[in-house]
Amino acid sequence: MPKITFMGAGSTVFARNVLGDSLCSPVLADSEIALYDIDGERLRESEGIISAINRGKGGKARIQCYLGPENRGEALRNAQFVVNAIQVGGYDPCTIIDFEIPKKYGLRQTIADTLGIGGIMRALRTIPVMEDFGRDMEALCPDAWLLNYTNPMAMLTGYMLRYTGVKTVGLCHSVQVCSEHLLIGLGMEDNLVGRREIIAGINHMAWLLEIYDRDGNDLYPEIKKRAREKNRREKHYDMVRFDYIDRLGYYCTESSEHNAEYNPFYIKRTYPELVETFNIPLDEYPRRCVNQIAGWKEEYKKLAALNELPHERSHEYASYIMEAISTGVPYKIGGNVINRGGLISNLPHEACVEVPCLVDKNGVSPCHVGPLPLQLAAMNMSNINVQLLTIEAARTCKKEHVYHAAMMDPHTQAELSLDDIVKMVDDLIEAHGNWLPKYR
Repeated sequence: MPKITFMGAGSTVFARNVLGDSLCSPVLADSEIALYDIDGERLRESEGIISAINRGKGGKARIQCYLGPENRGEALRNAQFVVNAIQVGGYDPCTIIDFEIPKKYGLRQTIADTLGIGGIMRALRTIPVMEDFGRDMEALCPDAWLLNYTNPMAMLTGYMLRYTGVKTVGLCHSVQVCSEHLLIGLGMEDNLVGRREIIAGINHMAWLLEIYDRDGNDLYPEIKKRAREKNRREKHYDMVRFDYIDRLGYYCTESSEHNAEYNPFYIKRTYPELVETFNIPLDEYPRRCVNQIAGWKEEYKKLAALNELPHERSHEYASYIMEAISTGVPYKIGGNVINRGGLISNLPHEACVEVPCLVDKNGVSPCHVGPLPLQLAAMNMSNINVQLLTIEAARTCKKEHVYHAAMMDPHTQAELSLDDIVKMVDDLIEAHGNWLPKYR
């Protein structure tokens, strides 16, 4: 009977997916599930939903709640698996700050959770909390695996793997839906069954390097032709990534609204028409947060009235990883790991990369990929520079490295002067107050 600890269990929708998936597994259905959060109301909501799913699956699991840092140790004690889904500072105030202060400097964002100034600030307020988790895990469950779902994925996972002794893998759901969404978007659904692919790079900018149909035919020539034509004739939700295919030759894992802000190409004050041309939803994440918060309250009222809830296993990796490690039956994932030994040989060894990994009794074993096409490695490096500098800022608490990370960010450096970058960083640090450590 494994113990699964869920950090940030107040993320009820996500907890429902990951833990509901676990309750669907014969290997994990009788687990001890420890729900941890610092928000009592949201923790109670999650307990109610997970308990209803558990009853619907036969009630084999034992579910316990742990509220606040004073109970964190007991939540983690003797865990075999720790799932992390925290959001430090939440939508209000921290996400609002991440969007509104840069906006005063003319810097617009879409999601701001992975790169850009918003991703930098999110990492700086999250890393100290995750490091505390890590120290507890080293003492109380030293053999546990940390399955990290929190963004910015590469920065947080990279920090944990480099500066704690915790066995960590970063997980995202963009890998497993990448080629499916691409083929459906291009009307090539008949190639879904039996397709073969290789995806590697960094989180949210991993590249679909190869894709073949069931008979071994290369699908990229047709993909390139259809993507170029679709961008030419219609507005749609994936125009930035289709432009990647045209300009760089390859499709990448995460959505166009994300990728619009990972580079200097699409959101530009001097070319405002590009936002319309590529259908870029500025301020998308705050809108999403407001809608999700309101929508969840209504959904919870309906769900809470039910004694049992059904659940179908999702495509999230977590339950399959726990199952593979517990049984030894191998499972393949796209995981975020340190590039030790040059898994991707033309990216830095200290970078956090997203590559195919084999999971079994030995844990998570990443696979060697080799070099990326140079233009793709260059795109990844523009993001890795920011990630490594942000990690260094978190490690040293030196404000100069926060400046450096912001200066190297592709979107920020394309829009602001160095003086304005420094002023913006100072304003953000001041506005975040106690959500950040003291930078010197």
